[in-house]
Amino acid sequence: MNQIWTISEQYQGEIKRVSFELLARGRDLADQAGAILVAIVFSDDNSEHPLADASLKELISRGADEVVCIQGTGLSVFQCETWSKNLAALARARKPSVIIAAATSSGRTLMPHLAVKLGAGLTADCTELSIEPVTGNLLQTRPAIGGNIMATIKTPDRRPQMATVRPKSALPLEPDYTRNGLVARLAADPTLTDPRVEVLGLESDIPDFENIEEAGIVVAGGRGLKKSDNFRILRELADALGAAVGASREAVDRGWISYPHQVGLSGKTISPRLYICAGISGAIQHLAGIKTAETIVSINSDPEAPIHKLADFAIVGDLFDIVPRIVKRLEARKTKGGDR
Repeated sequence: MNQIWTISEQYQGEIKRVSFELLARGRDLADQAGAILVAIVFSDDNSEHPLADASLKELISRGADEVVCIQGTGLSVFQCETWSKNLAALARARKPSVIIAAATSSGRTLMPHLAVKLGAGLTADCTELSIEPVTGNLLQTRPAIGGNIMATIKTPDRRPQMATVRPKSALPLEPDYTRNGLVARLAADPTLTDPRVEVLGLESDIPDFENIEEAGIVVAGGRGLKKSDNFRILRELADALGAAVGASREAVDRGWISYPHQVGLSGKTISPRLYICAGISGAIQHLAGIKTAETIVSINSDPEAPIHKLADFAIVGDLFDIVPRIVKRLEARKTKGGDR
């Protein structure tokens, strides 16, 4: 039977949110194609943090029709060659029509390796996916030419069709605990383990790294800040809110702040509870990177700036006046009523 696969990610026995975002994408595709949606996840029952049955059933509640947990020593930690070999063997047996994974560091490493093994095509960093009527081809939309155009790609002559999807570009489905589905635990074939790789541990090598993709509040600045020194104003606001600092592509291109802070199609797609942007006009590439944010506040002196049309609260005025005033109000509130 026609199957669509999503590759789920977990950390220390907890399913990552991006896995639920993928299931929302996959559920829509499966409904369009009349296919079964299968979530694939790796685990190690002998590790400190094995995947519990409740975690696997959570994938069913989030949209999967079936969950396949591939279990083996060391498999709970990402190992490209071993994961790829196990997935390739399962794909040859089941013949899924579509395989999608998140465009995370592991997804971007795994999927090209798997695509080569399966002789399949792969489109990376997609922002939209759909099924073409009649042909059943996967329509894969992603930014191209530096984010200046959106290209739709399909691979009509190869199966499975493969794509990675930008994290935060879709919202997870609300869990439905009345859904029923099959949960299967499969023992990994030990002959598929790549002996050349041994994971000794995980360490962060980026000091003072700000993960804007996972931040609940993001404060971002753009060309309107005029120079790099003026990001100090935004950092004061971010500190007052407990927020991460983001930036437009132009601010990054000008060297005012580093690339990991970039928001938009050519940077990070984010979905914070609150997004405050100052001095950002709102190019379409930037707007596409924040479309799933819950609340957007724009600060720009141009009343016709495109960002104002998307914002929930639009403030027309000079950011060099407005942002310091907001910081003072926040500090006064903390002093008067505690940290609320």
